[in-house]
Amino acid sequence: MDLPKHDLHHVLPMPESWDAPPRGRVVCFAPHPDDECAGPGGALHKHRRQGDPVRIVIATDGRAGDPDGKYDPATYVERRRQESERAMAILDCHDLEFWNLPDSCVITDADVGGIALRVAETVRAFDADVVYAPWEGEANSDHRAIYCGVLRGLRQLGFRGVALGYELWGLMVPDVVLDISNVFERKLEAMRQYETQLAYVDYLHTVTGQNAHRSVIFNKGVGYAEAFRRIAVATD
Repeated sequence: MDLPKHDLHHVLPMPESWDAPPRGRVVCFAPHPDDECAGPGGALHKHRRQGDPVRIVIATDGRAGDPDGKYDPATYVERRRQESERAMAILDCHDLEFWNLPDSCVITDADVGGIALRVAETVRAFDADVVYAPWEGEANSDHRAIYCGVLRGLRQLGFRGVALGYELWGLMVPDVVLDISNVFERKLEAMRQYETQLAYVDYLHTVTGQNAHRSVIFNKGVGYAEAFRRIAVATD
């Protein structure tokens, strides 16, 4: 069957290929403790290697990450916090902020508004040039809520820097792909710190597969990459 004519000419552009992330002061917003590594962990470590200050904001307490009750609920939230602290230390990211929002709750527009206010204040206080957040197509309600809150907060702030959405559960058509080959083993070592989550999903396997696939746009020799979409902050 013939395709409609307009489809024959609708070819998506190839993403930009980056060897290094943009320089500047960086804030990364993560919905849960482990998203900051599984998504943009390679980029964050490359920022630190080039001397960029990095602040990690982990929005929820991660309490819903143990549906089978494998761990003591009295210490589970603190355990997840410590996992993030160990993982980020491996990536040389020591400035972490935990908002301790409830994990996996029904999100209202008022909730997103509250997140937006905190996003704007964090970005303003840190004087950020580069912001990372989950991309808009994430297949998880908390991920989507943080994306919406970040977008709204950056618009309220009139942010003019670089805002990039990273992928976790929902694969994107990227605008940018960053070579992380020289830091990938460090990212995997950081991922190994999230023992509570590895008890449920083999994230070492999934992250390896995802980052290996994203290297396809590079020449041979680049083994791993992270993909990003630009967050459309400007409305004019």
